Formats: sequence, structure tokens, C-alpha cells
Amino acid sequence: MANFKKLRLKGAALKRLLSVVLVTLLGVSLLVVSLRTNTTPGLTGLDEDLSETIDIQSFSVRLNLPKLNEFSIRLEKQNQLPPRNKDLYPKLAEDHITIVLYVHNRPHYLRVVVESLSKVVGISETLLIVSHDGYFEEMNKIVEGIKFCQVKQIFAPYSPHVFTDSFPGVSSDDCKEKDDSGKKNCVGNPDQYGNHRSPKIVSLKHHWWWMMNTVWDGLNETRGHDGHILFVEEDHFIYPNAYRNLQLLVSLKPIKCPDCHAANLAPWDVNARGEGWGSLVAERMGNIGYAFNRTVWRKIHRKAKEFCYFDDYNWDITMWATVYPSFGSPVYTLRGPRTSAVHFGKCGLHQGQGLSNACIDNGAVNIQVDDVDKVANIRSEWNLHVYRDQAGYKAGFKGWGGWGDHRDRQLCLNFAQMYHSYNTSLAVTS
Repeated sequence: MANFKKLRLKGAALKRLLSVVLVTLLGVSLLVVSLRTNTTPGLTGLDEDLSETIDIQSFSVRLNLPKLNEFSIRLEKQNQLPPRNKDLYPKLAEDHITIVLYVHNRPHYLRVVVESLSKVVGISETLLIVSHDGYFEEMNKIVEGIKFCQVKQIFAPYSPHVFTDSFPGVSSDDCKEKDDSGKKNCVGNPDQYGNHRSPKIVSLKHHWWWMMNTVWDGLNETRGHDGHILFVEEDHFIYPNAYRNLQLLVSLKPIKCPDCHAANLAPWDVNARGEGWGSLVAERMGNIGYAFNRTVWRKIHRKAKEFCYFDDYNWDITMWATVYPSFGSPVYTLRGPRTSAVHFGKCGLHQGQGLSNACIDNGAVNIQVDDVDKVANIRSEWNLHVYRDQAGYKAGFKGWGGWGDHRDRQLCLNFAQMYHSYNTSLAVTS
């Protein structure tokens, strides 16, 4: 009996020793991983607490997406994190309209739009999603400083800015400008004007399409949301009354303009500030402060081939010239007679990054906000004025080019499949 007790004591001691050894080894392993991670260039601003294990690489391979590098894998994992500031704003309003701000690499612009959003009445009731075209430290810091609402950041993991030596970025064997692929023995298909792809330019369309698919169908926070979502860009100044006006437009749309696909904060003409009269306006859909619901998104998503094949690097021109016309009837949006958002700045694309190239006069924005623009100024009793036959892209317009490479078109189609198990036959044909 005594020998049996001794054996039990020895067994227990051995188990405790093994437990200590295993815990020690696990701690050392985690320390090594942490050290390796923290010394990776360019990742200093990313959250290190990424406990969720996601097989991102197999997901990428299954959809025939570009092979992710270490950086893009970490960006994809960042996208799974919950919104920040939940401790400050634990509950969203039941009728909230999620706001998506999509940004590139123009920190001077971003500071302006964030400052304007901070003054929007009702902003604390909703969720702000900031979609980044790749990762830029200064842009990330600005967004991390937001404290006026719940905020979630997502980063495009297939952005050309993340791939420094392979597609969708620049590859060493890529054709450039007007190279002849046969003579140069290079890779790529030119656009209709004979120009080969520019990663910096095609990223605009890639980011918008990836963002749309991810927001509507990929994020836990929004994929079950059927209501409207508002989309704004980093060079859109938002007035204090924008959110309350948008709520009114969304509620009035089924009554005043049941055929309207969307609601807009600003006129289609980016230089206009509105008519100032006492009626609602229906016109062609604009690209400044636009909001639509899941029903409209489904219509857009079904036109993935039209969107991805059209030879124009601009997402908005692609929508105006080929996607909306394919709906079979005019695509109207509802707005008020005074703008609640304006486009600012003097540069497009990804310019405006440095102090010497800020694209803002004197490094600041002077936008007059009258008292009437600080409170909701839309009335439910107003009638509707419809603009018909507005100037736009006519049938036969083939685009401004920049989107001729079959790899870009296939990546675009793959984005449309990311969160769906059906329609896996989408492929670019020569």
C-alpha cells in the first residue's frame, strides 16, 4: 500500500513538472513570435492582439486571389477586429445609418473630413467604418484618434500598395506604358488606347469594389443590415446637418420618390451647392455622400461583369456609363435643395500626401457653414422636382482606359465572389 502511495505521488509530481515545462515552452514561443512581429517594417501601428485564427491563405487560394504576403495577412486579420469606442458608445441607435469613409493616402484631406464628421449632429448614434486602400501609418493614426463615435477600420489586403514586387502591385516583368508585350517579352494587356496598367491608378477601382463587397457581404457589423449605408470619401466636407437630413431623405424616399435608388447629400454637379428652393430634388445619382440599401446593392452586385470589364479606372464613371444603364430604367437619387456635403481640394488620385503637395489652399479648407446648414432643413411637405435628361455619358462611350489588363479584371470578378459560394464560374475570357 505504501509503495502504491509513493507511485501516485511520483506520478502527480511528474504531471506537475510536465505542465510547468509546457507552459514555459508556450511562453517562449509566444515571446519569439511577438518579437518577430514587432520588428516587421511598416507594421508598428497595427493592433498586436489578433487572437482569432483565420486561415486567410487557404481562403485566398480557394478564390484564386493573389497569394497574400505577411503584411496583407495581418491587414486581413485586422479587419476581423470589433469596432473601437464601444465603451464610450455601447449602443447604436435602432434606426442608425452606418457611415463608410473610404480613404487613400491624403492625410491633409482626411483631417478635414474627420473634423467635419466630429461636428455632425447624431454622429455618436452610428457606426463609422473607415476603409483604407492599403496601409499608411499617418492615415492610421488620424483614424485611431477618433473618439466621437464607434469606429471600425478595414484595410484592403489586395491593394497594389501592399504588394511591392508582385501583382496587384508592380512586377519586374510587367509591361509598362506602351510596351509591345511580344517584343519586350513582358506581361500584361494594354487598354483600348495601348497603355498598360498603372497599379497606382487601378487601385482606385479595386479599392471601391473590394470595399463594397466587404461592407455589404463580409463584415459581421453590416452583412445582416438591409437599410441604407452612407458612403463618403476623404475629400468630402460633411455639414453638421448631414446625418439628420439623410435620415429624413431615407424616410421620405418611399413616399416622394419610390423609384429613386439612393439618397444623396449633394448635387450630382460637384460644383453646385443646390437650388435653395422649397422642394425635394430627384436627379441622376452623384458620387458625393451617397446612400443606398441592400436591394440596390444586389442589383449592382449582379452587374459584376459589366463593372469589371469596362475599360475605365474610375469606379464612378464605370457605374454611370455601364452599370446604371444596364438596370433598364433611369437611376434617380433623392436629395434636398441645399447641399449637406461638398467636394474640396484641387487634386485627385492619390496626390496630396506631402506638406509641399497638400492640394489645399494654404494647407486649410475654408468652407462656409451657415446656421441653416447646422440643423435639419428638409421638410416632409415639400413636393418633388425631377431633373430629366441630364447631361452624362451617352451610349457608345467606351471609357477613359487604364483598365485593360486581364489580371485586374479577374481580380475584380474574384472580389465579387469573396463572400458567396455561388457563381464561381466568373472568369475573364480573352
